[in-house]
Amino acid sequence: MSGWLHRGARHLLAPLRDLLEGLDLVLAGRLPALAWVFAGLAVGWWLYVPVHELLHVAGCRLAGGTVERLDLDPIYGADLLALLLPFVHSGSEYAGRLSGFDTRGSDWIYLATDLGPFVLAFLPGLWAVRRAARAARPFWFGAALPCAYSPWLSATGDAYEIGSLAVSQVPPWSPQRELLLGDDLFLRASELAQLEQPPWSGFALAVILGLLWAVAMTAGGSALAARLGQPPLQAPAPPAAR
Repeated sequence: MSGWLHRGARHLLAPLRDLLEGLDLVLAGRLPALAWVFAGLAVGWWLYVPVHELLHVAGCRLAGGTVERLDLDPIYGADLLALLLPFVHSGSEYAGRLSGFDTRGSDWIYLATDLGPFVLAFLPGLWAVRRAARAARPFWFGAALPCAYSPWLSATGDAYEIGSLAVSQVPPWSPQRELLLGDDLFLRASELAQLEQPPWSGFALAVILGLLWAVAMTAGGSALAARLGQPPLQAPAPPAAR
């Protein structure tokens, strides 16, 4: 049991260590390599956003829901995707948002819709980050970051929505479901602040649950990467004293 707990704790901390140690490995004291990391991050993000939104669509449909509208900023190829997929709408106040979908009243379909994109946190996820770091490939290291850390990047969006969906299942917050549920933490907070008796306790619990979910997802991605031959990155051992 102690060995299992040790491995679990190791994977909880590994994603942060992978980011820091990975940067050290790909930079290796070469400042120009940082430009390649940022170039990879930009390309990775540009690809990640539409794939993320389309995986929301896939999660919804595979679970039995229907999708009417996906809003996507034109910079992410929305005009082209709109020609291929009738539910895509070019233009959004967010990078992308699934603004029209029907869960048929099922919270399980709602949850599947939320969770769809986060298969990317498992594959390519931290496996790709660690592989690129060990190979000293700064571009690919940067490109893999959005997928690997997608649960953290969604802390104020999908992660909060998952937390609020969980909170809305139990009293005393289930009657306040419509006040708490949403995919924009800041918008929910601003709307709650206008109420005479806002359910701040439910909101705070939803935030906490969302953050715990994000930590658990990246820990799971770390464990899977280790199973696939990419254990957590470690700083090189200091040279032995002579």
